[in-house]
Amino acid sequence: MPKALKFAVALIAGVVVGGAVNMGIITAGPLLVTPPPGTDMTTAEGIKAAMPLLEPRHFLVPFLAHAFGTLAGAFVGAMMLVSHRSRVAFAIGGLYLVGGIMASLMIPAPAWFIATDLLLAYLPMAWLGLRGANKMRPVITA
Repeated sequence: MPKALKFAVALIAGVVVGGAVNMGIITAGPLLVTPPPGTDMTTAEGIKAAMPLLEPRHFLVPFLAHAFGTLAGAFVGAMMLVSHRSRVAFAIGGLYLVGGIMASLMIPAPAWFIATDLLLAYLPMAWLGLRGANKMRPVITA
């Protein structure tokens, strides 16, 4: 299998796994931190309307979803390669960072959350996913 194809497969797999982890945490979020009564947290408009009612604890679930989604995606992507592990891990982290920037432009959130999310949930988690993968054997060795 050509190296470019291996890289593409690892990148896609990492993005899919990271997205699944992210959505799983977001879906379970109301069980972890109950949203304010009468709010609709399922749409961007609902989140915008609920923003004045949200406390710092309500931002824990989105942060964890972004961080663990990126961590899982970078780990899976890096695990699939023998070489270029760092490139795929940071490509996944970079893609999710772009998504985080876009979300911060669409959904108004407190500056402290946007800064924390953009600085800690993406590239540092990609680095941690890479470190974990580097301690293990790759999945694709051919």
